[in-house]
Amino acid sequence: MPDGNDQALASVEAVAAEMFGSSLPQAQKYAELLTGSGVERGVVGPAEAERIWDRHLLNCGAIARLVPAKAAVVDLGSGAGLPGIVLAILLPGVRVTLLEPLARRVDFLAECVAELGLSNAEVVRGRAEDLAGHTLGDVVTSRAVAPLDKLAGLSLGLARPGGRILAIKGASAETELAKARPVLARLGVTDARVVHAGSAGGGATATVVTFTAPEHRVSGTASSGRSAGRPDSRPGGRPGNRGGYGAGSAAGRKARPNSRRGGG
Repeated sequence: MPDGNDQALASVEAVAAEMFGSSLPQAQKYAELLTGSGVERGVVGPAEAERIWDRHLLNCGAIARLVPAKAAVVDLGSGAGLPGIVLAILLPGVRVTLLEPLARRVDFLAECVAELGLSNAEVVRGRAEDLAGHTLGDVVTSRAVAPLDKLAGLSLGLARPGGRILAIKGASAETELAKARPVLARLGVTDARVVHAGSAGGGATATVVTFTAPEHRVSGTASSGRSAGRPDSRPGGRPGNRGGYGAGSAAGRKARPNSRRGGG
């Protein structure tokens, strides 16, 4: 009889097949990139390689049902491409901007976009603060970028009036939302809440803080103080090493698929 590990693996495989459908080979290729060159370049932590599907890909894919089919998405602090690349795979009608300030991550993202043939995704190197009001999405996503009280202003600066913010937060969601409510109120947000998103079959879930960008921009949006760092890995978090914004960031510079392979 199969042991517990075999059963867990079979369950993850079944959920992945249900979630990605005909796009599963593309998702598998992305997983190979994450656990191969992603680990080699320090974009993904070595400990995350064995749980790249259940902890990361499926967790990110669970929010796809919250994104309108034809939306323009900005993935803030995209890092290894989670959730932005997953959404680009699952939602071919969606246009995804992978916004990331660090050079080594930008290079990795560009490689992924090229290798996966994601014509609906582009990589932009820059800081959210610098691109506020210029790179705008109907939906702004993030995962393990910063505490919500700092993340809110950054996200709203990248959202169209009336756009949606989707911040994957895991177990900390309720606590972070409670702490951030005074900041959200100053930013004109009135509908922030925690939602538990799930795949069609219920096999993958994600805990998300979501709210709507005000129809009129509030002064102070996107001025969250220090630049947001990114933790190594934690429940609901993004795999990778801690990193702030690179000193040589060129805001708004788009990465080409053949961009250099150097670190940031």
